Amino acid sequence: MDWIQFSFKDFIDILLVTLFLYYTYKALKTSGSRTLFTGIISFIIIWVVIYRLFDMRLMGAILDKFMGVGFILLVILFQDDIKRFLNALGSRGRWKFLGRMFGKDDGVEKIDASYIASLTLACVNMAKKKSGALIVIEGNIDLDPYEHTGEIINADVNARLIENIFFKNSPLHDGALIISNYRLASAGCILPVAQNVDMPKEMGLRHRSGLGMARLTDAKVIIISEERGKMSVAYKGEILADVNADELQKFLSSSTTDLSAVRS
Repeated sequence: MDWIQFSFKDFIDILLVTLFLYYTYKALKTSGSRTLFTGIISFIIIWVVIYRLFDMRLMGAILDKFMGVGFILLVILFQDDIKRFLNALGSRGRWKFLGRMFGKDDGVEKIDASYIASLTLACVNMAKKKSGALIVIEGNIDLDPYEHTGEIINADVNARLIENIFFKNSPLHDGALIISNYRLASAGCILPVAQNVDMPKEMGLRHRSGLGMARLTDAKVIIISEERGKMSVAYKGEILADVNADELQKFLSSSTTDLSAVRS
């Protein structure tokens, strides 16, 4: 019965696999790929039962062929999720501890109250005027590739400037405004559109683009509907519709990962 004896290394191995599957399932839950991931795990279990336990050679050989090309299929099916994972892995926030180790700790960043006030004021005014807007606030993941799809601005956050960018006759009003390091980085940017999502009919392309950005990065996204004049926010693959000024301020100033806390 030596096969049932586990060493400490085996225990760590099983624990790491369990944690990997759990966090993979949790990450795919926000991207809409949870059902697909569950199906793949079910297929692997069936393959193990048929081929390894019951030794069904014919059926096992067929399933074994699928397992042989499984890695390539996974890359194709989960390419967006893999891209988001690699972006998160290479984000600035993941490696801040290296700076602390070598004595390069810049300290904790403080959010300027005037920055939040100016941004909130601009969004409230645009909502009242029914000026559609899409604003992305950079988190730890670098948004430089998206910034270069638009026009570089590099200006201080100013309510009137933001409103002018999204004025209906402005050439930049259809794209997204990206805010990086508490400055207006670029406008008229093109964002990835969320696919295979069940969204209300009143949410259009702006909302899908905002949700797509919230899925691929850790950025905070503000969406203002041109048709309804309502504000929505998106973060970590989730979207919260019809927020008011107080909830928007709470969203901008909080580091929470749960959008439900914005409305509590």
